Amino acid sequence: MEEKLCENQVYDQTQPESNDISNLVHVDVQKQSCPFDIHKKTFTQSNVLLTSLKVKKIYSKAIAKTRLFSKGVQSDQKDFECLICGKVFLQNTYLTRHKLIHRSKKPHHCDICDKTFSVSSTLTNHRRIHTGEKPYNCDICGRSFTQLSHLSRHKYIHSGEKPYHCDICGKTFSQTDSLTHHIRIHTGEKPYQCGICGKTFSRSSNLNVHKYIHTSEKPHCCDVCGKTFSGRGNMTVHRRTHTGEKPYHCDICGKAFSAYYSLASHKQAHIGIRPYHCDICGKTFTRSSRLTNHIRIHTGERPYHCKTCGKTFSQNVHLTQHVRVHTGEKPYHCDICGKTFSQNTHLKIHVRGHTGERPYSCDICGKTFYDNQHLTRHRPVHTGEQPYRCNICGRTFSKNKILTNHKQKVHEKQTVKQGK
Repeated sequence: MEEKLCENQVYDQTQPESNDISNLVHVDVQKQSCPFDIHKKTFTQSNVLLTSLKVKKIYSKAIAKTRLFSKGVQSDQKDFECLICGKVFLQNTYLTRHKLIHRSKKPHHCDICDKTFSVSSTLTNHRRIHTGEKPYNCDICGRSFTQLSHLSRHKYIHSGEKPYHCDICGKTFSQTDSLTHHIRIHTGEKPYQCGICGKTFSRSSNLNVHKYIHTSEKPHCCDVCGKTFSGRGNMTVHRRTHTGEKPYHCDICGKAFSAYYSLASHKQAHIGIRPYHCDICGKTFTRSSRLTNHIRIHTGERPYHCKTCGKTFSQNVHLTQHVRVHTGEKPYHCDICGKTFSQNTHLKIHVRGHTGERPYSCDICGKTFYDNQHLTRHRPVHTGEQPYRCNICGRTFSKNKILTNHKQKVHEKQTVKQGK
């Protein structure tokens, strides 16, 4: 009751409700510490809470009306709204099934992993993770899915249709849940909270994957190399390193990607959108994960530990690469000569030796290179920069290789002579 009263009080402070969401983001509410917790959704400021509540209510109704129009139903048909979270449904049966989510009782359990579910259909979908069954196939590209809803969403990739748009910035989406997640960038809402460490997330899937950090569980296994993953999506993307599949293409430059999030981040680079910024130094990023990794430069946080030698890392990918030093694993192999590598980037550079591709060029002299690192080393030739300093005599050099040769020829010989 207290929660409902708090929510109503916030609404009383607002202007009359309308369908124009763009008016909501400028509501002037005093910015102060306001740790609201409504329906397990946490907010640090009252203005973020206010915006989120109204956006959610209006957006939910707008989506319901959009679906009604698409089915040829009159828009004044009665909506079925959940009184607990405000979500709107087209049919009362959908609402009834949705209400089970709010109940603590989950009567349907998986006999393989004992995970429980409130709805039997969710259990059916879950079992396909264990069986590998994907009964729904795309008649255009042949890709298969575990759920019909996933197939329906996938088909938008082929049609290019994006019927859902953000009323705040105008960005369009092919799926309603993508729009919901996008709106949280504007509101700052992170409704999913880890019960162990308190970290919050904008998506429930991100929370589910995060929980495995505490349990160290990695239930998804690659059937090619045996590598395990905490999230099924991560495993799917990993498999493409074996197959070479890159199903996501940039419609601006044609570059292909193995993961959709990589394509989305790449597109933002074309249009100059970098929505995530560091509050410490002001640097901006196209993805929240890159911002998280960057912040660790300032904080010094290195949360990933090697169980063999204890070395710590700021990013999980760096830990994964390091572990291969101990295991000797080299999962990436060249299809031309058969040579194997511990890192995919090393394989890519190696393959360019066969193909002759040199994608990095100097904008001063036009010289080309296999990788960006060699280009960076080359640039001091033109600028006169000598960033490599000898820690013994203080002399500077344009290349690290020259510095190494200097130490061997000058200082090591001096040490030998002094020893004699």
